Order: sequence, then structure tokens, then C-alpha cells
Amino acid sequence: MKENKNIFLEKFKLITDARALGLLAFGAIALLITWSGIKVVQTNYELDKKISVSKQQNDVAKLENENLKLKNKYYESNQYLELSARRQFGKAAPGEKLYTIPESVALTKTVEPLPAPEQVALAEEAAKPKHQQNFDAWMEFLFTN
Repeated sequence: MKENKNIFLEKFKLITDARALGLLAFGAIALLITWSGIKVVQTNYELDKKISVSKQQNDVAKLENENLKLKNKYYESNQYLELSARRQFGKAAPGEKLYTIPESVALTKTVEPLPAPEQVALAEEAAKPKHQQNFDAWMEFLFTN
């Protein structure tokens, strides 16, 4: 019993030794600094993602504005006015003959619309093997801004 008490006292002295306490304090401070650094990096990454998304949204909005400006210019042109008058009022230019084709006949001569580019991209992506999709996803993640 006395031996156990002596062993306990020796271990307690080792733990309360100034060098051991200094080493433990240094380890704790190093761990806290590392944790803080990791949190800063994570926060910066999340903010960078938000900035990137905002820039993309801004670019899309600029393109939409440019598109609307072009549409407005077109709507103000004489060409649009002429086409609109022909379509809405059944008008023709002097010397032209106007033929009216029933809608049912016109629809029988149409073709199926082409799929949207997004649908084509999804179909191509689904056709790739799973390991190729994973590799492509990693390459996009690592090498895009």
C-alpha cells in the first residue's frame, strides 16, 4: 500500500514539475493557434465562394441587361414594325401575295424541337462511368476559380 502511495506521489511530482507544466501549456497554446488558423482558412474559403457566386450573378445580370437593350433596339426598328404588322394584321408589302395556311396543316410539317443544351449535357454526363464523373468533378473543383 505504501508503495502505491509512493508511486502516486512520484507521478504527481512529475506532473506538477515546472518543465512538464510548461510543455503542457505550450502544447495547449499550439493547439489553440492551429485551431484558430484552420477556422480562419475555412471562413476565408466560404467568403471567397460567396464572392465568386456574387460575381457570377452580377455577370449574368449584366448580360441580361445587354440582351434587353438589344431587344428594345429591335422593337424600335422599322423591320420589327413591318413584321409585326404582317403577323398581327395580315398585311403584305406592295406586289406580294399573301397565302394563309391552316394551322393544322402547318403543324403536320414541323419537326420535334431540339433538346435544350442543359439536357444534352446531363445526358452526356450520365453516360460517363461513375469513376470518370468523380475524376471530372475533382478536376473542376481543383482547377476552376
